[in-house]
Amino acid sequence: MNKAERFDDSLQELARLSKVISHPARLAILEYLAKTKTCISGDISDFIPLSRTTVSQHLRELREAKLIKGEIDGLRINYCLNSRGIKRFNKMYKSFFSMLNKAEISC
Repeated sequence: MNKAERFDDSLQELARLSKVISHPARLAILEYLAKTKTCISGDISDFIPLSRTTVSQHLRELREAKLIKGEIDGLRINYCLNSRGIKRFNKMYKSFFSMLNKAEISC
């Protein structure tokens, strides 16, 4: 058993998702997809100041975390936010930080 496995599943999941969004490029991709309010077909690296390969790696991480969806359309992939994944992640954060806000500080 590794050290992370000693914590409950919800904390492990929250930590994993936090790690995914801890990179500014991934936040920029999420922000871009949110601002466009549509699925993007083509090369997102045209809009993010990183190489195509680097953007692809970040897109893969976001897809694996279920924060975005990527659907193949011929030779292109259409990327968009995964509203279900975003809502789930938001709920987890709200729940965690709500618990922290309610804690009585005695020091």
